[in-house]
Amino acid sequence: MKLPQCARVRQFVMCCRDEVLVAREDEPTTLICADKTVRGAVAINWMQKLSGADEWKLVLSANERTELSGGASKASMRWTDPNFRDTGVFSLFFLPKMKDGGFYSCLIKQQERKVKERIILLVIFKVTVVPAAPILQLSTLALIASVNPDSAVAKITWEAPGGISMKSERKPNTGTVAKLPLLQISDGGAYVCLVHPQGDSSRAPFPFNVDVTVDADNVASFTNITHAPLISTATQAHTSFTLTCPAVQGDYVLLHWQPPDARKRTNMKLVYQYDRWRGSTLLTEQSKKLQLAGPPYNAEAGSFSFLLTPGWKDGGLYACDVFLNSVAFSQRTRLSVLKVKATYSSSKLQLGCLYSELSQVQSAKWTYQNKSHQLHSETSGLGSISTSLPLPITSDTAGNYTCTLQLKNGQTVQATQAVTLPHEESVSVTTPSQLPSLSALLLLVVPLVAAAVCVLLWRQKHISDRSIEQSLSVHSGEAENIYENPEDIRQQAPPEGSVYMDLKPRGEDDVYEELERCERCQS
Repeated sequence: MKLPQCARVRQFVMCCRDEVLVAREDEPTTLICADKTVRGAVAINWMQKLSGADEWKLVLSANERTELSGGASKASMRWTDPNFRDTGVFSLFFLPKMKDGGFYSCLIKQQERKVKERIILLVIFKVTVVPAAPILQLSTLALIASVNPDSAVAKITWEAPGGISMKSERKPNTGTVAKLPLLQISDGGAYVCLVHPQGDSSRAPFPFNVDVTVDADNVASFTNITHAPLISTATQAHTSFTLTCPAVQGDYVLLHWQPPDARKRTNMKLVYQYDRWRGSTLLTEQSKKLQLAGPPYNAEAGSFSFLLTPGWKDGGLYACDVFLNSVAFSQRTRLSVLKVKATYSSSKLQLGCLYSELSQVQSAKWTYQNKSHQLHSETSGLGSISTSLPLPITSDTAGNYTCTLQLKNGQTVQATQAVTLPHEESVSVTTPSQLPSLSALLLLVVPLVAAAVCVLLWRQKHISDRSIEQSLSVHSGEAENIYENPEDIRQQAPPEGSVYMDLKPRGEDDVYEELERCERCQS
C-alpha cells in the first residue's frame, strides 16, 4: 500500500536523513558536506528531491575535469569552496525559496566507488507580519509562521520579548499564528519563533527573530464594520439571558451598554472586554451580572456570546462588537426587563409590574388565573403598572397573578406573582410537626396523674386513721406489722370509709392492682 505523501516524508525524516536543517526563505543557506580524507580525483553529485516529488533530480555535479549544473539548479547555487578538490569541503550554498524544501543528497565517489553519502532534510521557514510596517497602535498584530515540508515539523511556538510564551494556533494552509490585539507601544520588540523538527525531541529548536516596531504617533481606526439587524427582545429580571454576538471567529470582543430609557443618547459604556490571545479580561461594575457564554460558544476559540442576569434597571441597548484582524462585526440588542413585586399595607395587597426600555413596549397588563375575574389596573409611573387586592386574602382572591409585557414587534414576556391564603387557614400544613410535641406531653401527664392519685389516697388514709388503728389493735398479738400479712386485715369487715392498701412490692404494677381490688371490695 502506498503511503500518503506526508506519511512518507515523516517516515523518511525519522530513518533516512543525516541532518535536519531549518532555513529562512531568501536568506543565505549552506548545506554542509565534507570529507577531508578524500583528495585528488573525486566526483561530487548534489541531488534534490523536493517535498511532494517522487524522483531525485541533479542540482550540481563535478569531477576532476568538469563542473555541471543540473536541471534542479538555481541561479544562486554554488560551491562554498572553489578548491573543494584540495580541501574536501563540498558544501552547497544558495538562497532558498519556500518551494525548495525537501531532501538533498551529497554523494562523493572516487574511482567509481561510493565514498560517502549525506542526506539533509531542508525545511524552509517563512514568517509573515500583518499588518505591514508601520504598525499602528490598537491594531491587531498577527505573526504567521509557515514551513515546507510541514510534516517535517513537530510544532512551532512563539515567544514575546522577555521570553514570554504566546498563545498560537496551527491553521491548515496558513501556518502557526500568534496574535496581539489592541497593540500598544510597549508591545514592540524582538519576537522569537521556535521551530521544533520531528524526531529527536531533545534537540534544541531552531530560533528565528522577528522585530516589531509600533508607530508611536498614530492609532488605528476601524472603519470596516459590519452591522447585523437590531434584536428587540425582553426577559424577566434575575433570569439568565443570552446576549447574542456576531457569528464570526474573532480575536477579541467588546460589550457596550446604554442604560434604559436614556433621555439623551449618550456614548455607550464599555462593560466587558475579552482578548482570547492574551487571555485577558477587562471588567467593570456592570460586569458582575455578565459572563462569557459556554457551549455551543467557546470564547477561547473566538466564538463569543454573553450570559446576562439582569435586574429591572439593566435593560437598555447592548452592543457586542467582535474584531477579527482589521475588521469589526457588530450586533445590537435592545432589551426590556420585566419584574413583579408585592407590597402589603394595612388594608390591601398591591401587585406592581415594573419594566424598562419603554421605547419598544406596546402594552403591559395584569391578569388573574380565573379569566372571568376582571382586574382593575392603574399606571403608577413610567414603566410601572399595578393592581390591588383587599385584605384579608380569601380563596376567591388567592392564586397566580400574571403581568404580560408586549413589545411593538409582537414579542411577549410574562412574570407571575403567587398570592396565598393567610397562614391560619393552612393549619393542616403544620399539623404533622405537632405530633412529636403531643407525644412528649402525654409522657409528662401520665406521671402527674399517678402522683395526684397518690395524694388523694394519702388524704383518704389520713381521714380514716382512727378506724385503721382499731383494726390494728385486733391483730396486734398476731402480727407486729400489718404490711406483712394484709390478707388477714381484708378478711374483716372494713369500717365504713376505710381504705386498705397492700404496699408489699410484687412487681411494677402492684400498686395499681391493689387499688383496683379495693374498689371492687367497696362496691
